[in-house]
Amino acid sequence: MQGYIIDIKAVKEDDLIVTILTENQLYTSYRFYGARHSNINIGYKIDFELETNMRSSIPRLKDVIQLGFQWIFDNEKLYCWQRFIKLFYPHLKDIEDIDSFYFRLLDKLSHKMIKQNAKRAICKSYLKLLKHEGRLHTDFNCFLCENIIKEEISLVRSFMPAHSSCSYSRAFQMKKIEELFFEKSLISFEDDEVDYLWNILLQGL
Repeated sequence: MQGYIIDIKAVKEDDLIVTILTENQLYTSYRFYGARHSNINIGYKIDFELETNMRSSIPRLKDVIQLGFQWIFDNEKLYCWQRFIKLFYPHLKDIEDIDSFYFRLLDKLSHKMIKQNAKRAICKSYLKLLKHEGRLHTDFNCFLCENIIKEEISLVRSFMPAHSSCSYSRAFQMKKIEELFFEKSLISFEDDEVDYLWNILLQGL
């Protein structure tokens, strides 16, 4: 089967606990250390098998093959990708049945990043995630004072809308945020504005 590695925890003697997001499930597996094993890391897409053992409560990860991305040697893209992927573990770890949306979102994003700027592509994918989960607030009411936002608007964690005077954060033109939320477009955003959105995203999905 195939999946994305969203968490790795080191245990005794360089063994690893590896969490993998597949199309419909999260798997927690045990990876024994060995020189003949292929390298694995956060964000890698892998083809793998799981071996169950009566003596262990979690299956052993085996026969791992890395399914590389075209941009895997682009350090900036890989860095952004791994930081985004790491956010999925705390977001999904307590969910038993995983919607295939998340796996497909990452599949599509990995292809878009071939030609697109990593931060812009990831921010647009995050908007799709928020919409899918019903957390994209397009009514533009300030979540702090609960009044409607008419002109300049700020975004805080999870891209929640707020008045800049209420949140003490950067203000954006309402037109830009409408374009962002409704069209999933960042074409009007300067690079420093995208960096600002990126830092909001990194606070957690």
